Amino acid sequence: MKKSVIIRKISLNDAGAIQKISNAISKNSSEINFEKLIQYKIANNEHETSLVAEIDNKVAGYMISNLLYAGFGLKKSAWIVTMGVKPDFMGQGLGVKLAKEIFQIYKKKNIEHIYSSVMWDSIDLLSFFKKLGFERSNFINLCKKL
Repeated sequence: MKKSVIIRKISLNDAGAIQKISNAISKNSSEINFEKLIQYKIANNEHETSLVAEIDNKVAGYMISNLLYAGFGLKKSAWIVTMGVKPDFMGQGLGVKLAKEIFQIYKKKNIEHIYSSVMWDSIDLLSFFKKLGFERSNFINLCKKL
């Protein structure tokens, strides 16, 4: 029997569950303080652009995004900052459902482009974004170690 999925706005109560998912799927997840990130988004009334997927009243996936008002040659656009799905639920369309809902939110805001950044060796994540219609952009991510 297929379980019902509820997509809703992120809340501060989700921070622990999101951290657990992130820990399960990423080796660098401990560097992200999801509680502070969610607090910031709520304080700045930006939490509508970050969502969780619930199954049986438990967070099974999340997608956190931001609205970008300006950048080096960028028009007003959006950015998917991070996302994750519990390993038990991967491959069942949760990430796609979250992304499609995020896309609808930004379409209503008249945003034409949404970006994300993926490590070159993250084949699964690259494949996921490609499936959603993402293509390589004209921007190059730059980094300087301090």
